[in-house]
Amino acid sequence: MAVAAALAAGVVAWAAPTAAMRMGGALVALSLVFLALGLRLRAWAGTRAERTRLRQLTELVGQDATPCFMTDRLGEIRYQNAAAEARFQSRMGATLVATMSEQFASPSSVLFRLQNRALHGGSGREDVVTRRGHIRLSVARMGDDRFMWRLEEFQDRGAGRGGADALSLPMLTANKAGVILYSNEAMRRLVGGRPKRLDRIFNTPILHSGEEVEVQGVDGPTRAILAELDGPGERREIYLLPVPEGTPLPSAMADFEHVPVPLAKFGPNGALIVANAAARAILNLTGEPGVMFHDLLEGLGRPVSDWLDDIVSERAPSRSEMLRARLVDGEVFLQVMLRRIVEHGRPEVLAVLQDATAFKTLEAQFVQSQKMQAIGQLAGGIAHDFNNLLTAISGHCDLLLMRHEREDSDYGDLVQIHQNANRAASLVSQLLAYSRKQTLKPERLDLEDVLSELAHLLNRLVGERIRLQLNHGLKLGAIRADKRQLEQVLMNLVVNARDAMPQGGVIRVDTEAISLSEPLVRDRATVPAGDYAVIKVQDSGSGIPADRLQKIFEPFYTTKKVGEGTGLGLSTAYGIVKQSGGFIFVDSEVGAGSTFSLYFPIHSGPADLVEEKKKVVLKQGEGVVLLVEDEAPVRAFASRALRMRGYTVLEAENAEEALRTLEDPSLNVDVFVTDVVMPGMDGPSWVRQALEERPHVKVIFVSGYAEDALSETQSRIPNSVFLPKPFSLGDLTATVQGQMQMQ
Repeated sequence: MAVAAALAAGVVAWAAPTAAMRMGGALVALSLVFLALGLRLRAWAGTRAERTRLRQLTELVGQDATPCFMTDRLGEIRYQNAAAEARFQSRMGATLVATMSEQFASPSSVLFRLQNRALHGGSGREDVVTRRGHIRLSVARMGDDRFMWRLEEFQDRGAGRGGADALSLPMLTANKAGVILYSNEAMRRLVGGRPKRLDRIFNTPILHSGEEVEVQGVDGPTRAILAELDGPGERREIYLLPVPEGTPLPSAMADFEHVPVPLAKFGPNGALIVANAAARAILNLTGEPGVMFHDLLEGLGRPVSDWLDDIVSERAPSRSEMLRARLVDGEVFLQVMLRRIVEHGRPEVLAVLQDATAFKTLEAQFVQSQKMQAIGQLAGGIAHDFNNLLTAISGHCDLLLMRHEREDSDYGDLVQIHQNANRAASLVSQLLAYSRKQTLKPERLDLEDVLSELAHLLNRLVGERIRLQLNHGLKLGAIRADKRQLEQVLMNLVVNARDAMPQGGVIRVDTEAISLSEPLVRDRATVPAGDYAVIKVQDSGSGIPADRLQKIFEPFYTTKKVGEGTGLGLSTAYGIVKQSGGFIFVDSEVGAGSTFSLYFPIHSGPADLVEEKKKVVLKQGEGVVLLVEDEAPVRAFASRALRMRGYTVLEAENAEEALRTLEDPSLNVDVFVTDVVMPGMDGPSWVRQALEERPHVKVIFVSGYAEDALSETQSRIPNSVFLPKPFSLGDLTATVQGQMQMQ
C-alpha cells in the first residue's frame, strides 16, 4: 500500500503545472517510499525474531515428553512440541481453550486465571481434576505477548481403576463439592449402584477420618470406620473399614462420674446417654430411661435438634446458651455449653452445665431497671405539659367556685372537677416520685392527721374483702418528713399486706409513742436512744419465709409472680424512711402474717414557726406583678386570680416581651412571676438581666418540672422562691403576698 501510494504521488508530482507543486509531490513520494521500506524491514525483523524464538523453543522443549504449547495473548496456539502433537494432533492456529475442552470442565476460566498470574507474577501453576486422573497445568510468560504452557498428566493411584476395583474395601473418590468421581466395585455392591454424591451415602455432611459412620447400604444401615486420604488435585479418597466385632455402642466414661463439674452426654438425636453425679443433681434426674434433651431443658428459642445437629456437623461454632431446667422446682437457669466429642468412633455431644440462676436474676433486674429508667424519662418529659394543663383546669375551676354558692346546682359539678384535677395532679406527682425527679419537702407532720386524710384512699386500695383498722396512740408528737413520700410508703405497705391476704382479712395500722432509754440494736441497725413515733402495719396473710426476710428491702427483689410486682415498693419505702431519719423493721412468720414497724424521731422544733407557714391569711393586695408565662390558659387564670386580689398585673408571653416592658424606667414592678422553661430565653436568664436595673424586685419561679432542676440557678438569684405547678388560686396569691411582705 505504501509503495502504491508513493508511485501515485510521483505521477501527480510529474504532472503538476508549477515547479513548487512538483517539488512538494516529489517530497511526499519520497517519504512514502521510506515508510514502505521501514515497514518492510520491521516485518522482516519480526519474522526473523519469531523464527529465532521457534528455533529456540524447538531446541528447548521440542523433545520434551510433556506436551508444551506457546500461545499469544488471545490464546491462539503459535507453537506445539512433538509430545503435544502426538497427544492432541496438530492444533496450530487453534486456541488452547478448544484444545483443553475435552480434558476438563471450564477450561476458559482456568486458563484465564493462570494467564493473569503469569502476566503479574511471571508464572503460574494449578492442578486440575480430569476423568483419567489430573493435569498439572503450568504457564510462563515469554516477552510481552507470548505464553509457554506445559501439561503434566497423572493417572489414578493404585494401578488405575482396575487396582481399586480389586480391593475388597469399599472405596470412592470425590471432589471438594461432594460429587463422587469414582467408586470401586465393593462400594457399588454395598450401596447398590453408582452413587452420585456423598450425602446419598452418609447421614452427616461432615466426615472425619477415624470416626465411625453409618452408611446407607442396599441392605440397610451399616456401621463402618471411615479412613480418608488426600488425593491428587484436591480430591478425597475415602475407604470404609469394618467395625471390629464386639465393639460396643457408646457408653459412659467411668472416670467422669465424680467430676465436680456437671457433665452430660447426648446422642446426635438428643437422647441422654449418661450424666455424672453433679449433672443428675442439678437437673433433678432420677434415672428414667429414654430422657431427651428437650425433656431436661427449655428456652432455646429454636428446635433443640437443630442446635445438636449444628454441633455434630460442626456447622456452627460452639457457644453457650441460657436454658431453664424443666425438672427442677422453681426458676433454675443453667448455662449450657455443647462440645462435639467422639467415643468408639461415633460422634456425640458433651454438655457442660453451670448454675446461672443468680446471673439470670441480675439480667432480669437489669432489664427491669431499663424499663424503670424509660418510665422515668417518660414521666419527666410529660410532667411539664400535664402540670400546665392541670394548672389551667384547676385554676379556672377555682375562679368558677368563687362565683357559685353551695346551694347552686353547678356547685357540686365544679367540686367534682376540682377534686379530679387534684387527683390527676397527685398522679403526676407520683410519676415524678417514681422516676426520682420529685422535689422532697420535709415538714412538720402530725401522724394522726396524715393517716386520717389517707384513710379514704387506703380503704379504696384494700378492696371489699379486707377491712382496714386505724388505731392511734396517745401523745405521739410531731415528726419531720415529706408528707407525700410518707403517704407513698404507707400505701406500699398496705398494698403488700392486701396482696398477702388473697382470701381477705384485717389490716391494722397502729401508731404509738416509744421512748428508748438505751439504743435498740436490731437487724444490723442501731436505733439511738430517744423519743420516737412508731407506725405498725400488720396483716394476717401468708407471711415471709425466714430466708427471704433479709432480702425484701433489696431493689428488684419480689416474691410476687412475673408481671405482678416491680420489686421496688419496699426498697423505695426503705429509702424514704432512711432519708427521713427513721428506721424500718419487719417481723414475719409463715402462715401467721407480717408486721412492718416504722420508727420516726420526734421533731422538737418550735411549732409556732412551722405553723405560721401553713396559716397564711389572705388579704387584699397592693402592688404590681409582671407575669411571664408562655401557656395562654395558665397566664389567663393567673392574671385574673391576682387582679381579683387587688394586684396590678402586667402580662408577657415570653422573656423577650418582658424585657421590652421593663425598658420603661417610670414603670414600678414589685414581683416577677415567671415560668422557668419557655421558648427562647428561659426564666432565670431574663430575671438575672432584669435584676441588674431593678435589684429589689422579688421573684417567683413557677414550673411543671421538679425544683431540683432549678435549685442551683435559684440559689444565685436573691429574694426568689419556687412554686410548683399545678398551683391553685390560693397557692398563687399566698405566694405573691408572702413575697410582697418580705423586707
